[in-house]
Amino acid sequence: MNKSRNIGDRTLPRQQRNWDGRAAANFICGGAGGGLLLATALASGRGADLRPLLVVALALVGIGLLAVWLEIGRPWRALNVYLNAATSWMTREAMIAPLLFASGAVAILFNWPAAFWVAGLLGLVYVYCQACMLHANKGIPAWRHASCIGVVVTTDMVEGAGLLCVAALVWPGLVFFGILLAALLAVRWLAWRKYLASLRNAGVPTATSQVLNALDVRFVWLGHAAPAALGLVGGLAGLPLLAMLAGILAAAAGGWFKYTLVCRAAFTQGFALPRTPSRGQSKAGLGVQPGWNRVRPI
Repeated sequence: MNKSRNIGDRTLPRQQRNWDGRAAANFICGGAGGGLLLATALASGRGADLRPLLVVALALVGIGLLAVWLEIGRPWRALNVYLNAATSWMTREAMIAPLLFASGAVAILFNWPAAFWVAGLLGLVYVYCQACMLHANKGIPAWRHASCIGVVVTTDMVEGAGLLCVAALVWPGLVFFGILLAALLAVRWLAWRKYLASLRNAGVPTATSQVLNALDVRFVWLGHAAPAALGLVGGLAGLPLLAMLAGILAAAAGGWFKYTLVCRAAFTQGFALPRTPSRGQSKAGLGVQPGWNRVRPI
């Protein structure tokens, strides 16, 4: 391969390598755990002892944090993350985590309804911080649109409700949350359509578009339509098995989506010229941005 070809290759968007599967595990497990904390708080008033669900939720958050800690090149410097609260959503996530674990531990030990709600609300703040971590990476076109926050947060809420429906096999009174799961799936479907529309309108690297388009049909049918139907029927008919299947599908699809977003669709900006240079008295030419799909010229 000649030298000019090598230089040309550097102008194209390239898949980011800074965040790998371990970082994706933080979004997958941490997001599901935060969503489950909120879902458990919503279900805590039904009289059942749901403290085992809090244990599962906190374990998921812990697994996610452990995974991202293992990704750090110098893990024993992880405490430095607390030095940038004014500018870093990762710092804010790290500051929320101890409060989340403390409130969850209080709820587990004493079974106080208020502690359930504190843990649930902190779970919501936690997943919001995670979504903003992605949005803050302006060099990744798939992440930098505001609609990315909405689709990630709603995915975490769907996963929490889905795991709650899985628990309906143990606590049959939770089967009615299949209706809530169906409603949240409808909201996530709207957030997903808005996210794709914003990317298409602004333009994205061709490789990002290909990855998300390949995901779209299966994500809609297996991750939305099928679990929504199962959850609605299971909730209305009081069938825990259907609610469980709906929850598994919804949660698995959410994890699949977040892995795709972090590890497969995340391509860098690449090289771009707003206008090509002019020679002499000639006018500047149209913009150039190799490796991109754009609706409008640069």
